[in-house]
Amino acid sequence: MSPKRTPCSDQSLARNDPIYGTAGAGRSWAMLELSGGWGHSAFLDSPSIIARDLGRSICRRIETAGLRVTAIRRPGRRQEKLRWRWFIANCEEGSEALHGGEVDDARGYLDIALDGSDGEPVDGPLVAVCAHGRHDQCCAVRGRSAASAIAARYPEFTWECSHLGGDRFAATMLILPEGLCYGRVDSTDSAGLVAKYLDGRLDHRYLRGRTCLPHPVQAAQYFVRESLGDDRIHALSPLKVEHGQHDIHVQLRTDSGSVDVVLAERMSEPLLSMCRSTVAGPVRTFELVSISSD
Repeated sequence: MSPKRTPCSDQSLARNDPIYGTAGAGRSWAMLELSGGWGHSAFLDSPSIIARDLGRSICRRIETAGLRVTAIRRPGRRQEKLRWRWFIANCEEGSEALHGGEVDDARGYLDIALDGSDGEPVDGPLVAVCAHGRHDQCCAVRGRSAASAIAARYPEFTWECSHLGGDRFAATMLILPEGLCYGRVDSTDSAGLVAKYLDGRLDHRYLRGRTCLPHPVQAAQYFVRESLGDDRIHALSPLKVEHGQHDIHVQLRTDSGSVDVVLAERMSEPLLSMCRSTVAGPVRTFELVSISSD
């Protein structure tokens, strides 16, 4: 019998993998309630909640329209009466919006307007913590504890969600509508991150990036926040991104003008990015070359 492998999130912590610049792409999100236990794929492998063919049709429709689709459920004990709530989030800077509604059953998800116009504007964020244990054990262990801690303080905002990506950074968290993607939130005051959000601020030490922004911009914002101490959510918008032969130039807006960041793109040593991975592979990272203000 082979020895038990160290969980991917523990390996990542031991390596001190950079967390910045790793948020997956998502300019718009569809968050659909599926209460109960999820299989490896929440929409395709959870027959007690949703039929595979229906789940496939729902995902195909939403993804074809350019949205990311994710299952959500309330933390804690499963409700006896199933509900089918949905949220549509637009994360684009300057036009952030969150709308929500409810349908009678899962088939109703095939009919909702994917711009959110069928629902009502949602006052307050949607906080989703990945607790998809069938996808990765780290999300089950770390995610559920983080979701519970946040729900104890902000029950109206908090949901568990299916796979967000970046399992090695569990517990991972998404705050909508801005699309702020966090990692390792169980290693800090996870509810405190939500409190900062409500105050218009973020903690760049745990921020993987904003999902509507390219990875180099996410990384550049990290380095500038580290340098300037600017923790405002709505700051450092990208003005320009240029890919050179050996580096990447990112220009960000500041209150007094702009700041130019030069990054070097590197590939890590091969690693196992998920607990179920069987083949190690390199991942992209960004190193700071320089920061200069105009």
